[in-house]
Amino acid sequence: MCDTCGCGNPDEFKIHDHNHEHAHGHPHDHEHTHEDGHRHTHSHGHEGHDHDHDHDHGHDHPHEHAPKKVISLNMDILSENNLMAERNRGWFEAKHVLCLNLVSSPGSGKTTILEKTIQSLVSTQKLFVIEGDQQTTRDADRIEKSGAPAIQINTGSGCHLDAKMIQLALKKLEVSDHAILFIENVGNLVCPAMFDLGEQKRVVVISVTEGDDKPMKYPYMFQSSNLCIINKTDLLPYVDFKVETAMAYARQLNPDLEFILMSAKTGEGMAEWFDWLRQTLPVS
Repeated sequence: MCDTCGCGNPDEFKIHDHNHEHAHGHPHDHEHTHEDGHRHTHSHGHEGHDHDHDHDHGHDHPHEHAPKKVISLNMDILSENNLMAERNRGWFEAKHVLCLNLVSSPGSGKTTILEKTIQSLVSTQKLFVIEGDQQTTRDADRIEKSGAPAIQINTGSGCHLDAKMIQLALKKLEVSDHAILFIENVGNLVCPAMFDLGEQKRVVVISVTEGDDKPMKYPYMFQSSNLCIINKTDLLPYVDFKVETAMAYARQLNPDLEFILMSAKTGEGMAEWFDWLRQTLPVS
């Protein structure tokens, strides 16, 4: 288990189609006998440190599990990730690459936005995409059909991408200088907020079908984002979503957060999105 967010093993991921498969985390059982003659069977998990105890006697032994150890481990995981993220960021800066981390709940329309973006800009701008999903290569296949090189990271039971995964994917994707790299993170507004990937900007996408209180339910994601795209605005007449309410909640958390109202289906807001991309490109 991932001690930071509670998801599956963070080292158990695949990068397609290069057969990079990592699997770790095997439980070990062992028995030992105490000096007083009774036997204990302990089952230890590597990362979650869960213990099962079978006792041949009728009295209890208190076992204290100090929270400080868990906190320390969480800090170590994030510290290692942040160090790797800084290396990624330096690599992007050296190559004048704009790296954007796109985060959202499942079904918000991230992939459709990317498809429309690639179709409109690929003739004038070098674009690359790293796709994150727990399973399948469907999104990477969609992106490549739109005209941009893409690589798929499958996280297995993991619910977020991390900086190490991005570094390994970059070695396979061969991103050009002066390009835009889109990282479409795993659909989740909790765990991806904790993991810096080395991106210059974080873009959170919500749709009007999700409820206008989304920022208050997932505050850290909105606190850590630079731009909020409110997608599927063509459905506003049919849903109970107040744009002003959602924006007000988000601004309570992050006064500097920018907004773009968009319908990837109809094209509303796409021009504004393209302008934002151009203005965010690093100066050569």
